[in-house]
Amino acid sequence: MNIVMTEWYDISHLLELSATEKILGLCTPLIVYIAFFVIQLILPGRRVPGYVINPETGKPRNYRLNGIWVFSVVLAIWWFELTGMPRDWFYRSSVFAVIGGTFFTAVFSFITFFSQPKEKRKKPIKAWWTGSAQEVSWFNERFDMKMYFYAAGGTILVLNVMSATWYHYERFGSNSNPGMFLYMAFFTFYILDYFVSERVTLYTYDMMHEGVGFKLFWGGLVIYGWLFPLPIWGMTVLPNPGFGAGWENFWLIGTGLIFLIGWAISRGSNLQKYTFKRWPERKFLGIKPEYIEAAGDRKILCSGFWGVARHVGYLGEGLIGIAFALSFGYFSNPWAWTYLIFIVSMFTQRQLSDDRHCAEKYGPEYWTQYQARVKYRICPGIY
Repeated sequence: MNIVMTEWYDISHLLELSATEKILGLCTPLIVYIAFFVIQLILPGRRVPGYVINPETGKPRNYRLNGIWVFSVVLAIWWFELTGMPRDWFYRSSVFAVIGGTFFTAVFSFITFFSQPKEKRKKPIKAWWTGSAQEVSWFNERFDMKMYFYAAGGTILVLNVMSATWYHYERFGSNSNPGMFLYMAFFTFYILDYFVSERVTLYTYDMMHEGVGFKLFWGGLVIYGWLFPLPIWGMTVLPNPGFGAGWENFWLIGTGLIFLIGWAISRGSNLQKYTFKRWPERKFLGIKPEYIEAAGDRKILCSGFWGVARHVGYLGEGLIGIAFALSFGYFSNPWAWTYLIFIVSMFTQRQLSDDRHCAEKYGPEYWTQYQARVKYRICPGIY
């Protein structure tokens, strides 16, 4: 039993750094954050209006989108090792990077907190945690903090997964686990798809409801970038699980299908909501929008994906999490399931918060009508 437990939980290989490397690992997030800030600022982008209203102008906020350029340039820099950083560095330094990243994001959130007017800092602990400002932008809206979190966090996530896959291949060679490459493909596609449809993000929960505090700093840069791919900490050092050819094909193809179904639900629900917010009467995939007229000339969409469950996109994310866990082929190893456990916990809590926001936004009586019409929260027939 002790041997099995050691195989499951031992991450000593991630602590085998020299003193100099440990210090560099702690500082890696700061270096990366500054690099992303400069790269995002100088690369070209397109300006588009979002959903959130700027209280100073009474008009939708403008956002500058260039995530696909940031993603492409940074991956090229990593692949060609233009900074001198080895390809496996992100993975090998990940434990120390999480510690350093947590410290630096705490500092950044304190700076953001004290930069706000005094009247917004009446409840300091809550204001520091959730943010006393909904938006933070500089240089005439050329740089927006929330879009920076998405661009930097998503790209760092892929760099971590690619770095781990490189480390895995260097270690095992011909005995490498094909599931590691499948896992890398899943996350690369997942993040690339986000950047291709970057404008849809302007109509999501984070943009509309979250404040710019430690919760979002840490979540957007450390959790998203380094801890979303937490399974790699334990799975990268395991070789090919050794299935026979027939079972291996069943495993890889079946896992791929689960991922695609989850992605279709998640992306489809977001695209339908985006289409409805911009063009309320336009059909989506041939589906005519049905909605409840709410207070303040607001409309609650209740057809298509949004007629199945009130937060159906979270169901898609859950299926994606299952595919991530299955992709490694070590089905009983707890490391493989860490992402799914986190994502289910986060979205279960978030849908409760989202329900409260929606009741305030649309009016309790109209939100109650929607709840009566769409009975399930996330998973039809279950929850």
